[in-house]
Amino acid sequence: MELLKVAKLVVDCLENEEVEFAFGIPGEENLELMDSIHDSRIRFIPTRHEEAAAFMADMYGRIMGKAGVCIATLGPGSTNLVTGVADAYLDRAPLVAITAQESLSQLHKESHQYINILELLHPITKWNARIGHQMGVSEIVRKAFKIAQTEKPGATHIEIPADIASTEADEAPLPWERTRRPSPDRQSLHKAADLIDHASSPIILAGNGVIRGKASESLTQFAERHSIPVAHTLMGKGVIPWTSPMSLLTVGVQSYDSEQAGFGTADLVICAGYDIVEYDPKIWNPNGNKKIIHIDSTPAEISTNYVTEVEVVADIAESIRLLNEMCRRSSNSIKVSELRSSIISRLESWREQSKGLLKPPAVLQCLQQALKPDDILVSDVGAHKIWVGRFIEAYKPKTFFVSNGLASMGIALPGGIAIKLAHPEKRVVTLSGDGGFLMSVHELETARRENAATVNLVFRDGGFGSIRWKQINRFGRTTGTEFGNPALPMLAKSFGVRGFQVSALNELQPILEDALALNEPSLIDIPIDYGDNPFLSQQMGTAVTPS
Repeated sequence: MELLKVAKLVVDCLENEEVEFAFGIPGEENLELMDSIHDSRIRFIPTRHEEAAAFMADMYGRIMGKAGVCIATLGPGSTNLVTGVADAYLDRAPLVAITAQESLSQLHKESHQYINILELLHPITKWNARIGHQMGVSEIVRKAFKIAQTEKPGATHIEIPADIASTEADEAPLPWERTRRPSPDRQSLHKAADLIDHASSPIILAGNGVIRGKASESLTQFAERHSIPVAHTLMGKGVIPWTSPMSLLTVGVQSYDSEQAGFGTADLVICAGYDIVEYDPKIWNPNGNKKIIHIDSTPAEISTNYVTEVEVVADIAESIRLLNEMCRRSSNSIKVSELRSSIISRLESWREQSKGLLKPPAVLQCLQQALKPDDILVSDVGAHKIWVGRFIEAYKPKTFFVSNGLASMGIALPGGIAIKLAHPEKRVVTLSGDGGFLMSVHELETARRENAATVNLVFRDGGFGSIRWKQINRFGRTTGTEFGNPALPMLAKSFGVRGFQVSALNELQPILEDALALNEPSLIDIPIDYGDNPFLSQQMGTAVTPS
């Protein structure tokens, strides 16, 4: 077998894992790795900050269902990855982070730029390891990808000391096949079907696991055949079409969601691909007394508010398909059409109140009219996230993305770039507040350089709107939430990006159409009126997901 430098072997292993892109910033200690990437099929995307590189790998992992890769040097390069790695960990996105490190001979003592990155990343990764020898390299890389991509997916990490990278190894990448999730236990399925058939008012709570498990079509067929309404989490948008008569839209945004969607009268909750990190069960099952069926690829988390009657732990799509055949019910005492009509009429009322104004319901309605069912929207974190959760309509899986587990500001712009690179044929829109957007604005240069033609909407209100909203609700005043902004269209222009300024609602639709037609990145500055935020709280309660 031909001897290879460890760095070259690692890159060969990455190619073996079908890695298309690696996002990051090169450094002195990963010179060997970067040079090996140069001669590979992998496209390295230089970012302007390592946090953005991790966000890109995170979002790539979500859209593609296979691990995104981010690369950083030692010290500050590695520490800058932390937020994006943690986001992938909590939002169940497959990601492999690769960091450089000082030579092994220096790690037992104080050394320039040395931080124990293995210990730092341990709490926010499913697994991490150092390549400390030229043997076992292929095993480490294969294990990192397998663990990152196995349910529940998340982040893993590989550290490569500088001296090890240049040593020679006598290995080759390991062959692999995608593992098939197990078929469901029939006894559990029969018990679940019996519970469903004897329930008078069951309801389905669907989470992102259904999308990851490619079970959306099966779930929709099951719900419509047996007249069981579906409420989905924010990360579950698209799990059932907005237009389905069984869709009760999004829950987990504000505290009255579950009451509005009929959870209060439900005598059985069928949780499919649901993750507690998406929506705490103490909100929709405050007394811990509801009957719960857990359908997922992993066992249920332990919670006094999430005690299950039965757990169907297997491939989600197959489990739902089999349940669809086993169940005999075709009616529901929950008046689904009335519930659905009530929810939609409330949304229409908000849209009517904001008609003609630069308020979130009216602005989002313009955006919705511009978007096609296959277009992709990436939402950042901020006050707008509450309104997006309410009003954005999703018709297909993987057309809406948001940070909800960690709720990381600044993810939308880099995340949108990654999705556009992965799917250049798709139209991709990002939506950020001015607080979150300015945290990643430097990646406009990356978008321009890579010609990632995303349309980036910015809701500008001159402050941290979500925190301002909560401070006013609690204290009647604000502290530390106000800031100034540059002229955003001019700032975009300085990056070589088209910038648009909206001053009235009737300008937005034609600007959106123009921006979506461009084959280049663009920015749309929207001075948003958040004056209705307190009234939304009065009607829908406080936010229950980090906004």
